[in-house]
Amino acid sequence: MGAKNNLTEFVLSGLFWSREMQNASKTLSAPMYFFLNHLSFADVGYPSATTPKMITDTLVEKKTISFNGCMAQLFFAHFFGGTEIFLLTAMAYDHYVAICSPLHYTTIMDRQKCVLLVEASWVAGFLHSILQTLLTVQLPFCGPNEIDNFFCDIHPLLKLACVDTYVVGLIVVANSGMISLVSFLILIISYMVILLNLRSWSSESRRKALSTCGSHIITVLLVLVPPMFMYICPSTTLAADKLVILFNIVMPPLLNPLIYTLRNSEVKNAMKRLFWVRRHLGEK
Repeated sequence: MGAKNNLTEFVLSGLFWSREMQNASKTLSAPMYFFLNHLSFADVGYPSATTPKMITDTLVEKKTISFNGCMAQLFFAHFFGGTEIFLLTAMAYDHYVAICSPLHYTTIMDRQKCVLLVEASWVAGFLHSILQTLLTVQLPFCGPNEIDNFFCDIHPLLKLACVDTYVVGLIVVANSGMISLVSFLILIISYMVILLNLRSWSSESRRKALSTCGSHIITVLLVLVPPMFMYICPSTTLAADKLVILFNIVMPPLLNPLIYTLRNSEVKNAMKRLFWVRRHLGEK
C-alpha cells in the first residue's frame, strides 16, 4: 500500500525564481507596461482568430468553414483588432500626460485611471466587433458560397449576400475604416503637441522621450494604416487586398515585441539586471 499523501497544494516559484530577480523587474510596473501587457494579449488574440484555420487549409484540398465558425472568426478578428487600436490610443494619452504634465503624471495616471482606460478599450473593441457581426449575420446568403480570402472578413462576405449591401457597406466603412482614421488623426495631433513640448527639454531627456514615443509611432503605423486601406479605400485587386490583410495580421504581433524591447531603454536595462542577477546567483 502506498504512502499517505499529506499535501493538498504546491507552491510555484513563478517566472522569476528568486526575490532578487523579482525586484529587478519592478521597474517595468509603470502604466505604459500595464498597457503593453494588454496590447500583447490583443496581439496574440488577433492572429489566433485567423491563422490556425489558414494553416490548416494549406494541408487540405477542400477548404471549408461552417457559417457559425465563419461568424465567430469575424467576431474575434475584429474584437482583438479593434481593441488593439483603442489600446494604442490610450497609450498615446499616457505618453501625452508623461511629457506635457510630468509633475502631475503619477496623480493623473494612477492605477484606477489605467484600469479604466484598458477596460474602455476592451468594451469599445467588443461593441465594434459585435456590430460588424450582427450586420453580417442578418444578411441572406443564397449562393455562391466561395469566399475569395483566407479568412471570413466582412467585405468578401458582403459580396456573397443576396441583397443590396450598399448601406451595410457604408456602416462598415464608418465602423472599421473611420475608427482607424479618427484614431490615427488623434494620435498624429497628440504627437504634434508632444513634439512642441519637447523643444524646452534637455537633449538627453528629449532623446529618451523620443525613443519611447518612436516605438509607439512605429506600432501605430503597423496597426492603423492597413485597416484604413482595407475598409476606407479597398483595392480593386483581390491579391493586393489579401497581402494587406496578411500584413495586418502577421506583422504587428511579430514586430511589436521587438519594437518595444530593442527601442526601450528601461526594458533593456531591466533585462540586463535580470541577466546580471541570474549570473550572480549562479556563482554563489
